[in-house]
Amino acid sequence: MLEVCRITVRRDNREILNIERLSIAPQHFTVILGHNGSGKSTLLKVLAKQLKPDHGQVLLNGKDIHHYRQRILAQQIAYLPQRLPQVAGLNVKELVRLGRFAWRGTFGRWQTEDDALIDAAMRDTGVAQYANHATDTLSGGERQRAWVAMLLAQQAPLLLLDEPTSALDPAHQYEVMALLRRLNQQQRRGVVTILHDINLAARYADRIIALKQGRIVFDGTPQQLLSPTVLNELYGIDTHIVAHPTQALPLAVIG
Repeated sequence: MLEVCRITVRRDNREILNIERLSIAPQHFTVILGHNGSGKSTLLKVLAKQLKPDHGQVLLNGKDIHHYRQRILAQQIAYLPQRLPQVAGLNVKELVRLGRFAWRGTFGRWQTEDDALIDAAMRDTGVAQYANHATDTLSGGERQRAWVAMLLAQQAPLLLLDEPTSALDPAHQYEVMALLRRLNQQQRRGVVTILHDINLAARYADRIIALKQGRIVFDGTPQQLLSPTVLNELYGIDTHIVAHPTQALPLAVIG
């Protein structure tokens, strides 16, 4: 269980995040929504120990995450930033292999289990056929799946992803989200991801958290989110809810 307790983050004398209480249940698929500048990435960085709040704390299984050594924390939480690091020269298998660093360190003894986990992660994400391909030559969707494979090889029970679909075309957005949902359901990995697309979030999430000016203004199910009143309050623009032609869940239409 990941718990946020009375955290605030300030920058340039401006409060950009203020959350009294928030619990992230294991094994759920949680999406964070909100305007640009609403505090989404800041919150995810705080959850991942990438940013220390000015006040308050984040607890992992009852212990402040800043009391965990980084390698031990990485065995529990895997984090993928919005801007992916440069991996020039690494093929896909070498990239996925980096996920085992949390368990082996720089000089740890490599074990047969590690190779098995790397191969399984590539199979689960559909990138095994690219194992010897340079990562930076892949398409956007393939490259994103390779990074998710690296997170899987890390074997952390909770995955935090900052806008994993932002640079992808619609087809690849749904491909990556379907992959994350499948991993969540089949492997019981908890997933917390930031999105901008309301309908994409509603289709795949168990729980949606919406931020506005650094505060939580909505926390509920996709069905509860898909309300003109809720969406108008959140985004400040007229939103209509229409029936989906093939699915039970309706669609949000802006304007």
